[in-house]
Amino acid sequence: MKAEEMEVFIFLSLFSFCLSVSSAFYFHAAEREEKCIIEDIPSETWVTGTYKVEQWNINHQDFLDSAPGLGMFVTVTTYDDEILLSKLYGSQGAFTFTSHSPGEHIICLQSNSTNLFSFGGSKLRIHLDIRVGEHDLAAAIAQAKDKVHQVNYELEHLTEQIEQIIKEQSYQREREENFRMTSEDTNSNVLWWALAQLLILISVGIFQMKSLKDFFIAKKLV
Repeated sequence: MKAEEMEVFIFLSLFSFCLSVSSAFYFHAAEREEKCIIEDIPSETWVTGTYKVEQWNINHQDFLDSAPGLGMFVTVTTYDDEILLSKLYGSQGAFTFTSHSPGEHIICLQSNSTNLFSFGGSKLRIHLDIRVGEHDLAAAIAQAKDKVHQVNYELEHLTEQIEQIIKEQSYQREREENFRMTSEDTNSNVLWWALAQLLILISVGIFQMKSLKDFFIAKKLV
């Protein structure tokens, strides 16, 4: 490989790594307990989730062999109750979906077993990795016959990430505009409410002065 190609490849690899948008973490879940996370996703965005389920012994602080037939129900919905994904997977795997509208998406995982915890002190530890706006090209890159194809795949990956950044920026601008409009409406309502309060106070003051004057006249004090 030439030095120039090597430099381009290293640059693309580092830049692609810097642009990667992902979140990886783990959490514990009890028997058939549903765990959900919320992801704020732009419209028409590809989302990939990979997970692995382990049986965690709380008392001994170690892992147990997973129960046979253990699976996970994966459900993805929007705040408008639109179901984007609802499927049963194995004890580890990957799921994908595409968002149709911008906003918060609810990703829920729940085990399908009811006899995992026949002995006490055991929970499931679920490792979850969510990648937003990123296709998995690692396999294609690994199968590339030469560095030219590998660089082409890296360029394709980089192009996808740039498009995702543009989507994110557009989505954030839209949210900022909606927030600004909401703030302006709130400020306008506060101003009108302050004027209404002022008019009410003036009206009450005039009414009290008139009532007091009528009282003095009736008592022949003035």
